[in-house]
Amino acid sequence: MSLSEEMIAQMQPLIPALRRYARAMLRHRDDADDLVQDVLERAIGGWHGRRKGASLRSWLFTILHNLALDRLRRLARRGMAAPLESVSEARLATPASQEHGTQTRDVLALIALLPADQRSVLLLVAVEELSYAEAAAVLDVPQGTVMSRLARARERLRRMMDENVQTPFEKPALRIVP
Repeated sequence: MSLSEEMIAQMQPLIPALRRYARAMLRHRDDADDLVQDVLERAIGGWHGRRKGASLRSWLFTILHNLALDRLRRLARRGMAAPLESVSEARLATPASQEHGTQTRDVLALIALLPADQRSVLLLVAVEELSYAEAAAVLDVPQGTVMSRLARARERLRRMMDENVQTPFEKPALRIVP
């Protein structure tokens, strides 16, 4: 029996199990079949480099697993590829993000208007997600002080948002020059 016949005889019974695992990993039949083909190509190319005493099954599954993870990472970076006709119009349209950016900028500008003690507590607890005790240690104040400053900061921020306070970062309105 030649080396290539020996490889085929040893790998062929494992192909159905490789396909099942690939389908479970990728959830798409054609992609899974392509992946199994890539695994078999790698295995044939690296046949001489494999450890003789090691299990062929585990070696092939290791190759498949690593290639599947690479494909999934690549897919996550690039996104799904599909013919334009098969994609619904709702998936092609994305909502405008300008308003969200404007709101975020406005909230950040209002936070900048808070007194320094309230601003620092709000940022430590709400943004950096420190506990009250951790924020108290950072600011070297009692934990009750952190809680009261946070409550005052939230209330003041809520009032400023309701009153639509003009931030110092907004551009002045246009005026007509005679």
